[in-house]
Amino acid sequence: MQTSVTQLIARLRNGDRTALDELIPLVYTELHKIAEGYLSNEGRPHTLQPTALVHEAYLRLLGAQHPDYKNRAHFFGVAAHIMRQILVDHARSRNAAKRGGEAFTVVIDENLDAGAQRESTVIALDDALRSLALIDENKVRLVELRFFGGMTAEEIAEFLPDSVHRVRREMRLALAWLHREVAR
Repeated sequence: MQTSVTQLIARLRNGDRTALDELIPLVYTELHKIAEGYLSNEGRPHTLQPTALVHEAYLRLLGAQHPDYKNRAHFFGVAAHIMRQILVDHARSRNAAKRGGEAFTVVIDENLDAGAQRESTVIALDDALRSLALIDENKVRLVELRFFGGMTAEEIAEFLPDSVHRVRREMRLALAWLHREVAR
């Protein structure tokens, strides 16, 4: 399967738009696992299901200008990033709707709305990840694969090809940086 995925990514890189249609069924299970990882970090029932998140990501991949995917790991990194953006967009739109949108609102007690606090955390984390990406995109990729993709350090090391020790060290640095940024 890995050879087929690599060949399809090469075809996609060379401009063959039909390669994505052939690629998605081969990687669907792994994309679903990434989606489940994202949604499991929500800590509460989410209005999106993993299957819907994968399908939305597929639609965005279809309409996107495809970067020169270097390899299988790069493709999954792009897909994980797209899924994260879908969730952030969803949280931002729900926050906007809760904060007025076009409707008349009556504020009773915002402290009772734990969902809004959670969505604000998702948005703050996304803002922090965007800032980190300006400094070190590799650390953002590690965070996406670990916490949103649900991969272990060993799986990430195999996936990216890198050492487990380096993955863990870089992850600790990224998490410390993100913690500081989100706490601000």
